[in-house]
Amino acid sequence: MKRAFACTVLLCLAFGCAVYAQEQNSKPTQSTRTGEQKMTKDEIDVQATIEKMTAAFQQNQIDTVMSTYERGAVVLFEPGQPATGDQQLRQMFGGMAAAKPVFTYSGHEVVVSGDTAIHIAPWHMTGHAPDGKEITQSGLSIAVLRRQTDGSWKMVIDNPHGSRLLPPTK
Repeated sequence: MKRAFACTVLLCLAFGCAVYAQEQNSKPTQSTRTGEQKMTKDEIDVQATIEKMTAAFQQNQIDTVMSTYERGAVVLFEPGQPATGDQQLRQMFGGMAAAKPVFTYSGHEVVVSGDTAIHIAPWHMTGHAPDGKEITQSGLSIAVLRRQTDGSWKMVIDNPHGSRLLPPTK
């Protein structure tokens, strides 16, 4: 019961924030799909950053992947195990790119508040282990982005395992 209530509250907050952000943001410029609410330029730019990173990762273009992150960004390659620093992130992305991952998203949610944005998207990935065995994974990506001085957006926190909560501490 408590969990259902918490989920309801979170959904209401998320919906309220999305409506507020839409009202406060710039004029809508493009529709996500026919019949759906139009995205603002900021929302489009945030989603484009995620798509740029994903495409580069799939093509093992680690320099381009890294260009979508702020210096000091945190990435959770494994739940509860944050990685940071240019060298560590490059090593992790390079190792994972060797599996030749192919990602698909089943939707995108973008909420912008000033110079901060959150991107939420369910994802599915297929790839191959060194022995040729197929690897499949899925999750809920939650990324926090910040607008840069040049107007672009970069990730500061990237958690592709957002649906996996850590156990409570006692």
